[in-house]
Amino acid sequence: MNIAVFASHGGSDLQAIIDGCKDGKIDACVAGVISNNGESMALQRANDAGIPNYHMSAKKYGSEETLAKEILSVLDKYSINMIFLAGYMRMLHISILEKYNNRIFNIHPALLPKFGGKGMYGIKVHTAVIAAKEKETGITIHRVNAEYDSGEIVAQTKVSVYENDTPETLAARVLEREHEFLVEVISDIVCGKIPIG
Repeated sequence: MNIAVFASHGGSDLQAIIDGCKDGKIDACVAGVISNNGESMALQRANDAGIPNYHMSAKKYGSEETLAKEILSVLDKYSINMIFLAGYMRMLHISILEKYNNRIFNIHPALLPKFGGKGMYGIKVHTAVIAAKEKETGITIHRVNAEYDSGEIVAQTKVSVYENDTPETLAARVLEREHEFLVEVISDIVCGKIPIG
């Protein structure tokens, strides 16, 4: 199976997926990486691993429609079967959602439907979890649709919240589990335990 990973910033989830494929934990390959941020570390990580990578943004192409066409062209070029959004800070165009219906997945650092939706990402999520005095948080992997964080949940795992946690300590603990969990779940998708298409 050929996976395309979309990422906007550091790309540590992307690295976990690349390593999972290389180690044989995921029976697939990362065939392409797309970022809306030309300075993204994700592009560098892809480059280092010899994976084709593209900086693609509406600013670069002039409109969301043109961007979507260019993205679909790249996905076709590498015979992509599945898209994984790993910290991708953009909503996908409807044409991409339709073509890859049920084959696009996102990872979110909380137990959806709590602490999801537009603007809820990164440290903002962990700050909100602590402010709400939650005893546990976690990670959700869900299918992507036209509304932020509202697609079908395919897998969740829990992470404890401690009394002395700061958003930063909680973020670090969630991220550590996130890297393991996404490899487990992508493996389940690839081998058919979680159906696609």
